[in-house]
Amino acid sequence: MDKLYMIMPAYNEQETIREVVRDWYACLEQTGPESRLVVIDDGSTDRTLEVLKQEAEELPQLIVRHKENSGHGPTILTGYRFAIREGADYIFQTDSDGQTNPKEFEFFWKNRIKYDLIIGSRDKRQDGFGRIVVTKVLRILILLTFHVWVKDANTPFRLMKASTLESEMKYVPREYFLANVLITVIYKKHRHRVCYIPISFGKRQGGVNSINMKKIVGVGFRAVGEFVKLNRIIRRE
Repeated sequence: MDKLYMIMPAYNEQETIREVVRDWYACLEQTGPESRLVVIDDGSTDRTLEVLKQEAEELPQLIVRHKENSGHGPTILTGYRFAIREGADYIFQTDSDGQTNPKEFEFFWKNRIKYDLIIGSRDKRQDGFGRIVVTKVLRILILLTFHVWVKDANTPFRLMKASTLESEMKYVPREYFLANVLITVIYKKHRHRVCYIPISFGKRQGGVNSINMKKIVGVGFRAVGEFVKLNRIIRRE
């Protein structure tokens, strides 16, 4: 039976983390007793870690890890490396803010053998017009710098074959801030089997969104230079 590791970063989600974890845990249990839900607390300043530890006492397939705050990208990379070390066959990543729907995971899991990466395409989003614009701009930026077309590069709803991810992690800087974006690009450039499946994407259930438009613009300018450098590295191999 295939072993699945679900990677979920968490930062200041005390209001809803218990419900989100319970919903995804019920989904995880259907994949087998060796699968694990790994929630990584990224240095929360509220009671998120405390709540997670309480849940871990009742949920045997839940693993809670804590690290100093470094952002979403480094946190999920920490999770990916942990899952690979633990011998996961498949790695799924989603966020802890309740915007994704666990009920939509089953179709991904049933089709896992066909693809190296299955990405949820956020065709209908409720997270604001600004975020939609960012996704479209990112799509164009990726096309101009990496010369590949990706429909939704940064979706926090992705199922990856662990062996393929392990072979490509060497191209991802250890603390890279746009980790999922770069992983998507690498898979496309190296012609791995990638499939997009439409998913719903709701409003944030609670907590505080740490990303505002000022930060998004800053990340965008930073990304341009990083993308150019990374494209040279990927292309040389």
